[in-house]
Amino acid sequence: MLKAVLFDFNGVIINDEPLHDKLLEQILIEENLRPKSGEFRELCLGRSDRVCIQELLERRGRVITDEYLDELVARKAKAYVAQMSSLERLPLYSGIEDVMFKLPNCKFAIVSGALRSEIELVLERANLRSRFHVIVSGDDLTVSKPEPDGYLLAIERLNQTFPDLQFTAENCLAIEDTFAGIQAAKAAKIPVVGVANSYPFHMLQRCANWTVDYLIDLEFDRIQERYQAAMV
Repeated sequence: MLKAVLFDFNGVIINDEPLHDKLLEQILIEENLRPKSGEFRELCLGRSDRVCIQELLERRGRVITDEYLDELVARKAKAYVAQMSSLERLPLYSGIEDVMFKLPNCKFAIVSGALRSEIELVLERANLRSRFHVIVSGDDLTVSKPEPDGYLLAIERLNQTFPDLQFTAENCLAIEDTFAGIQAAKAAKIPVVGVANSYPFHMLQRCANWTVDYLIDLEFDRIQERYQAAMV
């Protein structure tokens, strides 16, 4: 049976990817580097700030130290928190609470390359923090999606939190909006829903187990049948 749903954050819970694009352009300009149109979508969607910023700088021949990278990531995170804190209403995607309502016996986690400070801010303001039992953020990992490490760590932490439930990849479900995220979930052997918030439906349909235009469209009866069949 399905025991846990593991949500991506940016592009699934909150529609903040245009803000990330803007803030990364700002970082490049402040570093006397020129942004390029389309580069955010090419390099950064679904990936952590650390990996994204490093690749943006490397493309421009900039010498990077860990300290330099830490400073840029922290600067962007500070700007993100300031921008989000100033908004009267957060640009949240609908359907999160609907998923939780329809799956009352499931545990919920977030697996994201976003920093914990960013995730916590949004969840607290959205009154969702208490609903998530585990958060794996960009602070926890040195690698980024499409590597499976974040998903594997989330399952490990769920088992530490609820040792009697025996979570495995086969009884979890991932919800993602990018190719990198879908690849990460699949590499961890977790079935994955692609939600067409960042890419067209037909493109995600080629690589996800299920694809929807909106989270509210998820047919959990059909999804549960797949998990029940796997137990036979």
